[in-house]
Amino acid sequence: MTDMHLSGITPKDTEQAEGWRARIALSFGVRREKTRVIASQRLGPLSVQRAFYPEGPVCHSYLLHPPGGVVGGDRLEVKVDVEAHAHALITTPGATKFYRSGGRLATYQQILNVDAQGALEWLPQENIFFPDSQLRMQTHIHLSQGARFIGWEMQCLGRPVIQEHFDQGQIRASLQLNLDGKPLLIEHFNTDADHLQRARAGLRNYPMQATLLITPADDALLEQIRDILQQPGHMDILSGATRLEQLIVVRLLGPQTEPLLQLMTAIWQAVRPQVMGRSACLPRIWAT
Repeated sequence: MTDMHLSGITPKDTEQAEGWRARIALSFGVRREKTRVIASQRLGPLSVQRAFYPEGPVCHSYLLHPPGGVVGGDRLEVKVDVEAHAHALITTPGATKFYRSGGRLATYQQILNVDAQGALEWLPQENIFFPDSQLRMQTHIHLSQGARFIGWEMQCLGRPVIQEHFDQGQIRASLQLNLDGKPLLIEHFNTDADHLQRARAGLRNYPMQATLLITPADDALLEQIRDILQQPGHMDILSGATRLEQLIVVRLLGPQTEPLLQLMTAIWQAVRPQVMGRSACLPRIWAT
C-alpha cells in the first residue's frame, strides 16, 4: 500500500483562510487472496483506519472525517476505486457534522468507482446539517456491468433530538449512479432553510431523509424489500422502493436517525446474501 500527500502539498499548506482542503483516494484490489487497500493518497484531515477482516477476504475500512466537523470554506473529496474481484465495505465511526458556516460555502464530493466483478458496500453514518450551514455535496457512483453495489446516504436537517430545526442555511446535494456510463439515477436534494422540510411534496416536516441503492436487482428482491418496509415496527417511517432496470432505490423519511438506520440495516442484512453472496457481517465499529 502506498500512502502519500497529493501533488507535493504538505499538511500545513492545507489550512488556508478559507478552510480545510482535504482529499483521500483509496484503491482496493485482491492481493494474496484478500481485498486490500493497494493505494492510498491523502491530503489534510481525511484518513482511514487499518483494514479489518471479520469475514475472511472482505476488507472492512473505516473512513475518518475531520474530528471537528466541516465548516464554511472547507473542501473535501473522497474517491474510492474497487478493482475486479475485490470486495470492500466502507463505513464511518460516527456522523459527519456540517456546522454553521458564517456565510461561507463548504463543498463535499464523493466519487465511487467499481469495476466489473468488483463489490462495494458504502454504509456511512448520517450527515447532520446544523442551522446556517451552507453546503454543496455531490455523490457520483460509476459501476461497470457486473459490478455489485449496496450503498446509502442519510441526511439530517438540524438536531431533532433537541428540537433544533434547520431554519437557516442552504443545502445543494446531488446523487448520481451510472452503469457502464449510462445514468440510472440522478437525484437532487435542495433546500433553503426549512422550506423543503415543511413542504408537502418535500420532506413533509420530517427532519431525516435516507436513500438506499442496491444493484444488481430483480423483481423478487424488490418484493422482499417491500415486505420489510411493511412490517409493523416501521410504521413511523414513510418509505418506498422502486426498481430502475438493475437498480433498486429505497427512499425513507423519518423522525430520527436510529429508526432509519435500523430499517436500512435490516434491508441490508436481508439482501446481502443475494447481492453480495455473503451473509451479513456487521462492522465492529457499529457496536461501539
